[in-house]
Amino acid sequence: MILKPVTSEKAVKLIEIENTLIFRVERKARKSEIKKEFEETFKVNVEKIRTLIRKNEKYVYIKLDKKNPAIDVATKLGMI
Repeated sequence: MILKPVTSEKAVKLIEIENTLIFRVERKARKSEIKKEFEETFKVNVEKIRTLIRKNEKYVYIKLDKKNPAIDVATKLGMI
């Protein structure tokens, strides 16, 4: 369901400032499914999920709980 992380300049800025990660996901994926999979995979709490569809691709902005820094997850994925 979660395809790959986005590693743009904007994505890195969101990790540092807003504790948010950006991923490209399957077009048919629902917010609840994405949240469940992400929490089980990375053992973190998700505070909020926003989605964006651009050029027939779906992106998801995952804001993590304050107890779970996004930079730790980004480091595990090799984004930073």
